[in-house]
Amino acid sequence: MMRSANPSLTQGTFSNMRTLASAGNVMTIGGTALKTFILLLCVIATSTFTWTLFLQTGNPASVTPWLFLGAIGGLIAALTTIFKKEWAPVTAPIYALLQGLFIGGISAVFEAQYPGLVFQAVSLTFGVLAVMLFVYETGLIKPTEKFKLGVIAATGAVALIYFVSIIFSFFGVNFGFIYGSGMMGIGFSLIVVGIAALNLILDFDVIEKGAAAGAPKFMEWYGAFALMVTLIWLYIEMLRLLSKMRSR
Repeated sequence: MMRSANPSLTQGTFSNMRTLASAGNVMTIGGTALKTFILLLCVIATSTFTWTLFLQTGNPASVTPWLFLGAIGGLIAALTTIFKKEWAPVTAPIYALLQGLFIGGISAVFEAQYPGLVFQAVSLTFGVLAVMLFVYETGLIKPTEKFKLGVIAATGAVALIYFVSIIFSFFGVNFGFIYGSGMMGIGFSLIVVGIAALNLILDFDVIEKGAAAGAPKFMEWYGAFALMVTLIWLYIEMLRLLSKMRSR
């Protein structure tokens, strides 16, 4: 049974897809890695555009329209990819390009407040990715059913807390322990970063099992898309954590 806390990689993502894959036209781990690299290049390309615009103007407000375009467009592209997996070869690159605009914009906002923060966040994000891949490949962390259920429950709890905080903010109630720079705020961000990192383990496992199950070739794009969703989440949470630590 394949489980992932990533909403784009659910229990039935790869089930019943063997019949869609013709001989020699199936998902492979190497193919998924290549697609992930391509999506990463797409993110870098558009994030460089918004980042350069910020450097030229020195004003994060100059990239705000691109930030919102990336956030809203990225959400639409992500939902389209989740519900129409066979469209992933087209929608996944679109998602990555739009998320690049968002990441470049949000990075500019944080960089304007805390110079040097973005470089630290990028370095730590890729460092965590490398460590998680290492511990997965070496079996130091095994994605057992109990482990998967624990990560899924923790991820759901974080999503619920964020959702409730957004709803309450409309009524003037702020959850200081989430957004504050106190010990509780930093502790909360540390926990969320840890949960996001553990989601990478689940994503690796689901992709590996999808390849073993003989999923159709387009699922390489879908697996790469799902991995990018987690990686982008990890980067954003890393920005939040570092900004809280710098603000003290």
